[in-house]
Amino acid sequence: MFTDVTYKVIIKGLRTNVEKEILNGITGLVNPGEVLALMGPSGSGKTTLLNLLGGRLIRSTVGGSITYNDQPYNKFLKSRVGFVMQEDVLFPHLTVKETLRYAALLRLPKTLTKEQKEKRAVDVIYELGLERCQDTMIGGSFVRGVSGGERRRVSIGNEILINPSLLFLDEPTSGLDSTTALKIVQILHEIAEAGKTVVTTIHQPSSRLFHKFDKLILLGKGSLIYYGKAAEAINYFSSIGCSPLIAMNPAEFLLDLANGNLNDVSVPSELEDKVQIENSEADSTQDKPLPVLVQEYLVEAYETRIAETEKRKMLVPLTLDEELKSKVTYSKRQWGASWWEQYSILFRRGIKERRHEYFSWLRITQVLATAIILGLLWWHSDSSTPKGLQDQAGLLFFIAVFWGFFPVFTAIFTFPQERAMLSKERAADMYRLSAYFLARTTSDLPLDLLLPILFLLVVYFMAGLRLSAAPFFLTMVTVFLSIVAAQGLGLAIGASLMDVKKATTFASVTVMTFMLAGGFFVQQVPVFVSWIRFLSFNYHTYKLLLKVQYNNIIPAVNGMRMDNGVVEITALVAMVFGYRLLAYISLRRMRLHSGS
Repeated sequence: MFTDVTYKVIIKGLRTNVEKEILNGITGLVNPGEVLALMGPSGSGKTTLLNLLGGRLIRSTVGGSITYNDQPYNKFLKSRVGFVMQEDVLFPHLTVKETLRYAALLRLPKTLTKEQKEKRAVDVIYELGLERCQDTMIGGSFVRGVSGGERRRVSIGNEILINPSLLFLDEPTSGLDSTTALKIVQILHEIAEAGKTVVTTIHQPSSRLFHKFDKLILLGKGSLIYYGKAAEAINYFSSIGCSPLIAMNPAEFLLDLANGNLNDVSVPSELEDKVQIENSEADSTQDKPLPVLVQEYLVEAYETRIAETEKRKMLVPLTLDEELKSKVTYSKRQWGASWWEQYSILFRRGIKERRHEYFSWLRITQVLATAIILGLLWWHSDSSTPKGLQDQAGLLFFIAVFWGFFPVFTAIFTFPQERAMLSKERAADMYRLSAYFLARTTSDLPLDLLLPILFLLVVYFMAGLRLSAAPFFLTMVTVFLSIVAAQGLGLAIGASLMDVKKATTFASVTVMTFMLAGGFFVQQVPVFVSWIRFLSFNYHTYKLLLKVQYNNIIPAVNGMRMDNGVVEITALVAMVFGYRLLAYISLRRMRLHSGS
């Protein structure tokens, strides 16, 4: 139930801030077993109202009251509410079956076994008619996959898996053909018939679709024009003098009215009188009332004729059994899996989703081509002469820079690209943020460390570096440490800024500064900027690579003492954890979704 709901936003201008009213006193009630449709032209506030009812907007700027079985909204309710967004936010490289299976494992209650959860996912696939495409990838902008209607049904399947008490959908039929749209609305009707509550925004439905709705809210510029049974809407508007003059789709007729457009619609006598008065005052000959006048008339007619009657109906208490009330009353959050189970599910999902990206021919060719060019340039270099030693030091510095630069710019995209998915899944309380963060950062490691092995196998032996097991494996460990530290910096920058362009610009400047302060180009760094090198993973990696190659052979290279490298290892390990901690804190502090 929602009573006198208002919502305002503050639009920041150059000099002053302007307060804009999005919703103005919306009242309504939807019972279990009903489908409520929110209709209205673009900009009428229907998506805002849906987000408010679903707990997806900050409530500090909301007026009125919204209750669920007489209970106010709380964060424990999130796991019992399904919310299908207008855009299908899905992983493109997972199949339909994998997508629903992972959602089932994460969202269904702990009381169910893994087999029962997987069976529920299969049941939903058949319920939504997705069995023919269950092994097809979802697809996206650059990946071929299932059709738009199938993708939309997967999004709905993600939410109905948990058998939600409340299901909210934002334009579930948008962009679909009439047959597919009808099938989706039929599914929603069947969900409602099972005793659930369904609230959906709808944009210009067909006449067959319109008759599937139990209740209707018609909005015009944030105000209520009609609330009541969908089947009675046409009769109500006829009673206030607005009747269609030709046979038309009832939804088109209602949207025309909400827009203030009276073409092919009879003009109420009150509005005709106003038009005549305005024409006589302004010496004009317009025959139709202005849209603003029509909207004002419709809002006023609703408030005087049926608003009070509907409010009185809402005051009659709805008899709810205790089982139904308990579905929206929780004293603590209901997680579908333990922390460790969440981590392992997300880890497996991460590897499956990103293996295509990591093993693309483009990336392998890039790394191999660079390795071969380096091997040819430093072919069997000799470190026994001062000139040869300086050449080898240049190669080691390039390796330190390449495997510092490459991972930073890969990791930057991690959180900004997954922000929509993270926001959606966290809004539904699918997992703890800590489980997601650790799974997301560790699932990259096995994939990230395969290409450097390939790179070093080519460069190390072509360039003629120290041919014994210990230096080779220590070089590899050093490069791995550099990659993981550089990744941490990329994750921290991406999570802090959450904007790819800003993050790329900031990372370019940071990596360039770290490279210049890395001890190869400038060895006598001025004191006032010398501290930068101690934050640079390039600097510590370069020093460590030199020590691995020349320890016990040469006392110093480029002014650096050849000791055991404990300081450098400690610094890199500190960066591995320090940068990641910064990324996690940035994610934790960020309002990824308004309902959190």
